[in-house]
Amino acid sequence: MLNFTPWNTLLQTYVDDQGRVDYARWQQQAQPDLDAWLASLPNTLDGLVPEDSLALLINLYNALTIQQVLKRYPIDSILPQVLGLPNWLAFWRFFNRPLYALDGKSVSLNNLEHDLLRPQFKEPRIHFALVCASGGCPILRNEAYWPDIVEAQLETDTHRFIHNPAKVRYDNAAGVLHCSKIFKWYGEDFLRVAPSIPDYIGTYLNLSPPPSALTEVRYLPYDWSLNQQSGG
Repeated sequence: MLNFTPWNTLLQTYVDDQGRVDYARWQQQAQPDLDAWLASLPNTLDGLVPEDSLALLINLYNALTIQQVLKRYPIDSILPQVLGLPNWLAFWRFFNRPLYALDGKSVSLNNLEHDLLRPQFKEPRIHFALVCASGGCPILRNEAYWPDIVEAQLETDTHRFIHNPAKVRYDNAAGVLHCSKIFKWYGEDFLRVAPSIPDYIGTYLNLSPPPSALTEVRYLPYDWSLNQQSGG
């Protein structure tokens, strides 16, 4: 049986309404609680209806991300620097290290996203729910994803992301759409449901005239700084 209540309580305790995480306090007070909840989750998707699987996999991705950060904290980013240069090997390991046993396989964050969530659900809105502990990511909800409302939660996440000027800005006069690199990295997912990235974004911006396939797209720099609360 799925029980997301412990995860929900942790999020409400250590994540603010801007999606910033108090990693220091979480590490000191409740790191074992997160470990225990993850250990209590089912190790198979068999028998789960789609809404259960979707909520489980999103919660699992975000929880495993936080678990990895707590094990390393204090850090400033999941993309560490070595002699002033990005340590891409450590970054690769963060996403590809096996972290959880599911259906007889050891899965990583990338397995959860690219081998399970994306092909199984073909739902671009998941990219506004999966949070890799960085400022450029979507805001981390301070509540769990619940099977009975996960669709509504994803829709709210998408609205919030696209209406965040740090992630999406449309210069109507210049005809330029500035947007997060998430739309570049996962373009094929968005193009599965819309003729172009501007068209997808335009359905949420409600501008007149809206962005269209002819709109120039410029991708914003991605912020890899840790999504921690100030003073953390």
